[in-house]
Amino acid sequence: MRVLLTGGSGDLGQVLAKQLIEKGHTPVALDIQPAKTLHGEFIQGSILDREKLPGIFAGSDCIVHIAAWHGIHEFRQDKDSYDFFDLNVKGTFEVFQAALLAGVKNIVFISTTSVDEPDSYYGMSKILAEQIADFYFRKHNLNVVTLRPRAFIPHWNHAVYKSYVEWAKWFWGGAVHIDDVAQAVLKAIDYVSSNGQLKEHLILPIDGAYEYTDSELANWDREGPGSTFRKHYEKYIELVESKGLDPALKPRKLAISQTRKHLGYEPTFSLGSLLRELSEQKD
Repeated sequence: MRVLLTGGSGDLGQVLAKQLIEKGHTPVALDIQPAKTLHGEFIQGSILDREKLPGIFAGSDCIVHIAAWHGIHEFRQDKDSYDFFDLNVKGTFEVFQAALLAGVKNIVFISTTSVDEPDSYYGMSKILAEQIADFYFRKHNLNVVTLRPRAFIPHWNHAVYKSYVEWAKWFWGGAVHIDDVAQAVLKAIDYVSSNGQLKEHLILPIDGAYEYTDSELANWDREGPGSTFRKHYEKYIELVESKGLDPALKPRKLAISQTRKHLGYEPTFSLGSLLRELSEQKD
């Protein structure tokens, strides 16, 4: 398949491109600038270029719409309300309309769990973008799967995280690794491409893996601060405390039963994975 990735030069686009090639597909990254390492084809352009977009999309079997300003840009205040509306909302409209004109029926849309934050510009922009995606599913019978991953900027993106420990402090409260997000996207591509006309617009949360059981989370630290952590990760207690990580912090786990059911998604990266990697870090 020829899979077009909007914002394909970003972290997720590059992880996906490499894995798509391994599966025998042809990834095409559409972005305003090329990635440092090229995997597959690259087209320099913007999703806001209305005249060129249908031609760029033509011949694609599936579009993965990633391009967006993210919550980090609002946190840093380097993007304003106009930026979020232009790229996240108007850009999503342009992508879906161009797909329709180009005859591309299958779209995987990368949204966010931040839709539960309607008072943020980022959250509101994604709420509106999801409504656009749903409109094109209902009105024009496009096959759409919307994924809502938790924030997934990887630890190797040093423009955001200066060290593995800084990334670990963010991941600690419950998160998803970029490799698991890529897994979900690949499964969603297969889903929209192999199930004929979809009967519903699936909107699916993407979370990471957890060693903690639901019962342990419900009865968190009943035996004292850090006691639940110690049950699973006793050998790492000195390490995490030396790094300023809090063993008593309770993670927030998302319900992903529908994601498992429809996509066969099974996350692999957990807190245990992080601890093993942390123990191997030299910094």
